[in-house]
Amino acid sequence: MKNKVVVGLSGGVDSSVAAYLLKEEGYEVIALFMINWHDTTGTLSGVCPWEEDRIMASLVAKKLDIPFHAIDLSEPYRKRVVEYMFAEYEKGRTPNPDVLCNREIKFDLFVEEAYKLNADYIATGHYCRRNEIEINGNIYSRLLTGVDSNKDQSYFLCQLSQKQLSNVLFPIGHLLKPRVREIAEKIGLATAERKDSQGICFVGKVDLPTFLQQRIKAKEGNIIEIPRNLPIYNFDMNHLSFEEKIRKLSAAILYQPDDGNITGLHEGSHFFTIGQRKGLHVGGKERPLFVIATDVENNIVYVGQGDDHPGLYREALFIPSTDVHWIRPDYKINRNESKSFLVRIRYRQPLQKATVYTFNDGTYLHFEKPQRGITSGQFAAWYEGEELIGSGVIA
Repeated sequence: MKNKVVVGLSGGVDSSVAAYLLKEEGYEVIALFMINWHDTTGTLSGVCPWEEDRIMASLVAKKLDIPFHAIDLSEPYRKRVVEYMFAEYEKGRTPNPDVLCNREIKFDLFVEEAYKLNADYIATGHYCRRNEIEINGNIYSRLLTGVDSNKDQSYFLCQLSQKQLSNVLFPIGHLLKPRVREIAEKIGLATAERKDSQGICFVGKVDLPTFLQQRIKAKEGNIIEIPRNLPIYNFDMNHLSFEEKIRKLSAAILYQPDDGNITGLHEGSHFFTIGQRKGLHVGGKERPLFVIATDVENNIVYVGQGDDHPGLYREALFIPSTDVHWIRPDYKINRNESKSFLVRIRYRQPLQKATVYTFNDGTYLHFEKPQRGITSGQFAAWYEGEELIGSGVIA
């Protein structure tokens, strides 16, 4: 009897080829398509992307001669992902909805629906890999980077648990993207030349201020330029303990209005994030302006000239205890212990050397080199070699 695998068929080339490869391997393959968003407010295309996606997914299922099912998860998606987005932006933080979508929808509610179809395994078109390792009699799932370093999507799965990874297959994780398209073209899949999706998971590419204004009202405020020579730290490192120093270095820089000069106006500090260049609409500067901090309480956006402005860089970051997640629980660092890992603080960022420390209040990551654009609300993910070990929400 064949093992049954339910594939999350999205209407893109990656999941299409994943379904094809599984069928070639002898699995009984079932396609399951998710509808997660209906509202078009703020979307740049002005249409619901899922409608075309569903058509493409059904065409692929027909071509591969596999059953096709669709499920509407838009209500839980709104509650678990979109409401979280709004709540984070209201606090002046920058969330990553794709990470939440994977944890809360694709590898949770979708899996529940797949088991209703009597699935033995779940499969997706993510560019990552999974295998198992036995340590002291315990079996652990290892989440590994995709072979294609340009497409590796392990970062987006950084919040998955051992339970969520236990029965997952990633059929294309060992392939390069050009090879995936080559396979799709060779077997005549309708998705062979379809562009990759962009923007917010299942929502699509959006004009962020317009999208957020469903909840957060536009409000005019000052853009204040901070000079490059303003001291970043106003404390003496020599008189601090190591733990105190790490805490200081990981704290977001708090500017005051009189630290710089008003250089323009904005329509709402909630709509800006650290490192942002576009959307400021301030000209006449010697070098481009970048957002280095926001103050949502006073509705101020702080900027600095040049992508090497000192205010863009920090040596460390902090993750509260409640927001630390270990994919490999056997790697968990005990209080007052530390371990070196490779870390990224955003998708596609090259891995950075850092030491992870755990103290009473949470986990601190101290980088070998200062990092640009450490942003509250984003996820930091740490790796050992090609394996993703853990992650957490940056405070």
